[in-house]
Amino acid sequence: MQYDAILAETIGIRGHADDEIEAYTARPMDGGSRGGMIVIHHMPGYDAGTKEITRRFATMGYHAICPNLYTREAPGADPDDAAATARAQGGVPDERFVGDAAGAARWLRSLPSANGNVGAIGFCSGGRQAVLAGIEVDLQAAVDCYGAFVVGTPPEGFPLQVSPLADRIPELRAPLLGLFGNEDSYPSPDQVDELEKLLQENGKAYEFHRYDDAGHAFFSVDRPAYRVAAAVDGWEKISSFLARHLGS
Repeated sequence: MQYDAILAETIGIRGHADDEIEAYTARPMDGGSRGGMIVIHHMPGYDAGTKEITRRFATMGYHAICPNLYTREAPGADPDDAAATARAQGGVPDERFVGDAAGAARWLRSLPSANGNVGAIGFCSGGRQAVLAGIEVDLQAAVDCYGAFVVGTPPEGFPLQVSPLADRIPELRAPLLGLFGNEDSYPSPDQVDELEKLLQENGKAYEFHRYDDAGHAFFSVDRPAYRVAAAVDGWEKISSFLARHLGS
């Protein structure tokens, strides 16, 4: 009988400015050297769906960690309340996110069975942050799931107020996997085209997949936007991409 178990728990890690922040982790208990994954939550926050995704990476054979990027806004608060506070402030400042992501990468590499390879995946606002992590943090893979405003600027009144990353694409260090819905508005198909052109012009390693009849949040199983075919194929693409770049 093959042993199959994961450990999932809440921990504290050191993030930006050496602040202690909350994080949810999941990792296999069967030993063996393996890569790590940083799961970057969407703007609705550090919620049950994101924790489920974190556990999924552990079942795929990776150490996984999801830092609570809203720890400082509303420590101990319900995810909806914390997200509302973060939205009112226009989202998480990029510098602070980078510090928290770097802390998550350090934690993953500190595990006795870590192989040193770390990737990041993000959804919605987290997709943009996954690209930013691929620029700023020592990563071996980055996965952008319909990240808004990697290119393009948020319209006035939009809850996420961030700067585009178009001029930083030449600095991208990690291979990038992008998964997008053709019915999405943020990012729109034209914005995905613009990002792909920038990656090509700068000689970056990337892989994009686009899905018809899918809009924003097509991975979210508990939302009307969920699209089974796109999500199933997307997970297959994620699995193959990480196996190549993280070595698990």
